[in-house]
Amino acid sequence: MKTFIALLLSAAPLLASPDSKPTPPPATLKSILLEQFQTTHANQDWFVPASKAVEGMTAEQAAWRDGKGNHSVAQLVSHLIFWDTEALARLQNKPVPKFSGKNDETFDINVNKESWEQMVKDLDRVLTEWEKAIQSADDATIQKWASTIAHVSAHNAYHTGQIIYVRKLQGSWNPEKGVK
Repeated sequence: MKTFIALLLSAAPLLASPDSKPTPPPATLKSILLEQFQTTHANQDWFVPASKAVEGMTAEQAAWRDGKGNHSVAQLVSHLIFWDTEALARLQNKPVPKFSGKNDETFDINVNKESWEQMVKDLDRVLTEWEKAIQSADDATIQKWASTIAHVSAHNAYHTGQIIYVRKLQGSWNPEKGVK
C-alpha cells in the first residue's frame, strides 16, 4: 500500500491539469513592498493605480477645484511627486529637494498643458524609480527602509483615491476604469 501511495504522489505533477500554474515562490518583504508599489503605480489590483487615475486628463481638468477648499488633481500630483522624490532621494543617499518645512507648499502649482503633461511623466518616472530601487535593494536596505516604503505606498494610494474623488466631482471620471 505504501508503494502505491508513493507512486501516486510521485505522479501527481504529471496528473495536474495543463491549465494549472506553478506555485509562486514564498512572499518576501521585498516582494510584498514591490507589489504594493506596483499596484499603487500602474498595476490595477484591488484599487485604481495612480497612472490610471490621471490618464487622459486635460490641464483644465487637472487644475479644477470644487470651490470648497479641496485640492485639485494637479495639486495632489505635485504633492505626490515632491514627497516620492524626497523619500527616494533619502533612500538612495542623494540630495533631497529643497523644502521650507511647510507641507502646503508641496501642493502649490500653476498648471498649463505643458506643465501638466510633464507632471504626469514625472509621477510615472518617480514611481518607476521607486520600483527599481526596491527591486535592486539588498535585504539589509529593505529591512531598514520597509516602514518608510510601506508608508510612501500607502500615501500614494490615499492621494490616488482623492484624485479619483475629485474627478468624480467634476464629472471627468470614467467608471469603467475601476471605480463606479
